Amino acid sequence: MTGCPDTGLPPQPPKTAAYSRVTMSHMMLPQDANPAGIVHGGVVMKHIDDAAGVVAIRHTRCNVVTASIDRLDFHNPAFIGNLLTLKASLNLVGKTSMEVGVRVETEDLKTGEIRHTASAYLSFVALDDNFHPRPVPPLVLETDEDRRRNRQAQARRRVRLAEKTRETSCRTDPQTCHPA
Repeated sequence: MTGCPDTGLPPQPPKTAAYSRVTMSHMMLPQDANPAGIVHGGVVMKHIDDAAGVVAIRHTRCNVVTASIDRLDFHNPAFIGNLLTLKASLNLVGKTSMEVGVRVETEDLKTGEIRHTASAYLSFVALDDNFHPRPVPPLVLETDEDRRRNRQAQARRRVRLAEKTRETSCRTDPQTCHPA
């Protein structure tokens, strides 16, 4: 896929979180796990990045790249034979970037037990045909849940930007470095 279909045209209209939301499922197989049958964290991380990337592409209808993973928490292990289900949704849109939240659950197909396996927040940047950041469509918040996720994403963004400012300051003037 190259660039965006609307490159050089007026900006895309606003879109809802529901427009780009995705649920993806994968059966966990022996090659996904260690000798104890526990799925590697890196396998789960790849599926998280894939699901979040689909959401970002659906929203922008153009190339996107992962800019950062703000948070990735593992809550319960996934095992060989489990169905890994990822639920991804757009939380926040900036000028050229967006935050996608992903909830990962595992289902034991024999018992039907579903467990919260991991949660993650990823930032993506939309790219034009020359691989430069490009504007993304605004996000329409329709539901109370959309608004809650957006408020939380704004708080994470403020923390992320403050951390970047501290890191830049510390690099340019080591005297300003203070332990957090």
